Amino acid sequence: MRIIGITGGVGAGKTEVMTYIGQHYDAAVIKADEVGYLLMEPGRECYAPIVRLFGRQITDESGNLNRKRIAELIFRDQEKLRQMNQIVHPAVKAYVRRAIAEEEKAGTSYVFIEAALLIEDHYDEICDELWYIYADERVRRDRLRRGRNYSDDRIDSIMENQLSEEEFSEHCDFEVDNSGAFEETIKQIARRMSKYE
Repeated sequence: MRIIGITGGVGAGKTEVMTYIGQHYDAAVIKADEVGYLLMEPGRECYAPIVRLFGRQITDESGNLNRKRIAELIFRDQEKLRQMNQIVHPAVKAYVRRAIAEEEKAGTSYVFIEAALLIEDHYDEICDELWYIYADERVRRDRLRRGRNYSDDRIDSIMENQLSEEEFSEHCDFEVDNSGAFEETIKQIARRMSKYE
């Protein structure tokens, strides 16, 4: 079984790439963000520590975490962000390791893991290789404005907090240019995947 990590800047099209791979290859697809949300549900391992960190003010009437409220709080407080990451990221990584073990037992050929902080959280310790999904900044900004209704300020703020193109390139084994037509992206994926068959 081959374990491949996928990363890239916001708006690069990682989700589109992951969806395509999940549909066209014998691959399990794990998205670290979705795992994080799952582990923040009441009764799961991250829920109580996060409530202790922020207080009951961050839960709604049903007792669920108000992720929008948390985002507002950590946006203004780097220390709280660091503490939250210390709760969530190790738990996500442990979940991913368990999921990989399950897929290995099931005989799955590939596991693809997408994480925004793939490099920073040292997923290279888990993965056989890392892929960088790249798109021109202009293309990414356009996608975020049209697809997510993000303001230029919000886009600037997110991009400033992500690794540079050079840093992504330096840490990854393979780059997929997803700036143009998706058919071109598919060809790049197919060429890479043919190496493993």
